[in-house]
Amino acid sequence: MYVPLLLNDFLDRAAKLYGQKLAVINCDGREYTYAELNERVNRLSRGLQSLGVQKGDRVAYLAPNTLEMLEGFYGVFQIGGIIVPLNTRLKPEDYLFILNHSETKVLVCDQELYHQIAPIREKLQTVENVLIHYADDSCEDIHYDRWLAQFSGDPIERPEMDEQDVCSLLYTSGTTGNPKGVMLTHRNNYIHALSVQHHLRVSDKDVLLHILPMFHVNGWGSPFYYTANGATQVMLRKIVPETIFNLIQKHKVSVMHMAPTVLNSLLQYYDQNPQKFDHDIRVVIAGSAPAPAFVTKVEDELGWEFIQVYGMTESSPLSTFSPIRSHLEELPKEQKYRLKAKAGIPMIGCDVKVVNEYGEEVAWNGKEIGEVVTRSNGVMKGYWKNEQATMETIQNGWLHTGDMGTVDEYGTIEIVDRKKDIIISGGENISSIEVEGVLYEHPKILEAAVVALPHEKWGETPHAFVVVKPGETLTEEEVIQFSRSKLAHFKAVTGVTFVEELPKTASGKIQKVHLRNAAWEKMGKAKDGRYVN
Repeated sequence: MYVPLLLNDFLDRAAKLYGQKLAVINCDGREYTYAELNERVNRLSRGLQSLGVQKGDRVAYLAPNTLEMLEGFYGVFQIGGIIVPLNTRLKPEDYLFILNHSETKVLVCDQELYHQIAPIREKLQTVENVLIHYADDSCEDIHYDRWLAQFSGDPIERPEMDEQDVCSLLYTSGTTGNPKGVMLTHRNNYIHALSVQHHLRVSDKDVLLHILPMFHVNGWGSPFYYTANGATQVMLRKIVPETIFNLIQKHKVSVMHMAPTVLNSLLQYYDQNPQKFDHDIRVVIAGSAPAPAFVTKVEDELGWEFIQVYGMTESSPLSTFSPIRSHLEELPKEQKYRLKAKAGIPMIGCDVKVVNEYGEEVAWNGKEIGEVVTRSNGVMKGYWKNEQATMETIQNGWLHTGDMGTVDEYGTIEIVDRKKDIIISGGENISSIEVEGVLYEHPKILEAAVVALPHEKWGETPHAFVVVKPGETLTEEEVIQFSRSKLAHFKAVTGVTFVEELPKTASGKIQKVHLRNAAWEKMGKAKDGRYVN
């Protein structure tokens, strides 16, 4: 008998087997069991139906990590709706495009973020109702809590659904044009969850602190596999290192997902506020590759387990992870930390390889560079209303990531750069990530980003944007000489710009495109396609 893989199975399981277990600790202190969470989800589904939401309709969420954001996934899914999680750091014009392009019917917004919607409210073409989380007295829309309370929490009759139905529409940030809506199905997310929960060793003993924004590919799918396993989920509205450390200690947090820049901020806080942890903690990192020095500090000083993962929105998202396989346990610690900082090996159910311009796999020598491509059950259905972009990204069944990488002798993939971020100096390819990794070893550098800038002799050379640690001083020449002492001279930075902060996405990823384009414009150089995302 065919049984479709539907995401509401995960909450159904948790409510049945862990009904009386603590499910959610909200950022305002409220606590709910899985049975209580399930009741709230049923109320939400009924409420959305009362507003006319039917199977296939889009419901958008603009909210930080809260109980209401979590219940939104399941409340929308079980009536066959499609959730459109919105990046909380966009501009009103971006929301206008996404809401109209997705033809969203209902918008659910946190009161704290409503000021981003107000300027474009009258231009929304399909939004019929707006619900406000944590509404204050000035709210003229639907007050979420009061509205939710009027509906029954009893089980709801669900429409007939198929695992190939689209369940979420995630818009990737656009830098040269409008963002693209990634269509993920129930099957995409379901099978992804089964694979990832195995590799991350998720269990009902876990306490997850939601650091990565849930709009960001559903916080790497964490609302799915941690719910399925009955783990306790702690909500975090804003990323504040002191708050994070307090929550880790108070709730015995065992696992966190975050970007490298967020981890860096935690390491800096720890330097000033050292503390001990009497329970096991693992931290899952994705985004640009971290410096091996990060791994050393996390594991040797904090005593946390470091797990690097890799993926993209279009693949649900994770495709690889970086364990130390049993037959490599005898490697020297330094070499193992180097392996743990790489993208890693394919997860079960994912076929991942690095190919050259002819589509042939590169040699496993850690030197030959190619593009990372993947195929799996997690690969998106396509881009919403954008067939051309879909065909360009998925070719012969393979998703082309746009990331450049190498494969070492152990079959471990290392991301060396985005295609657009590779620096070509005097005909030599330079990984900006490699140069950044060296700069992070400098004791006075807090953050660093490396981009290509024009050079009369070499075409282009690496230029560093550096944030110095508080209370420290550093000169351009010191940074240049430090990089020359650690790298082949053609890879060393030739210039440094000191900045107070680096531009970042809401998930903490450094936006090097803004740094690069601004620098080229300042130099009066014309930008070609290679320098515009």
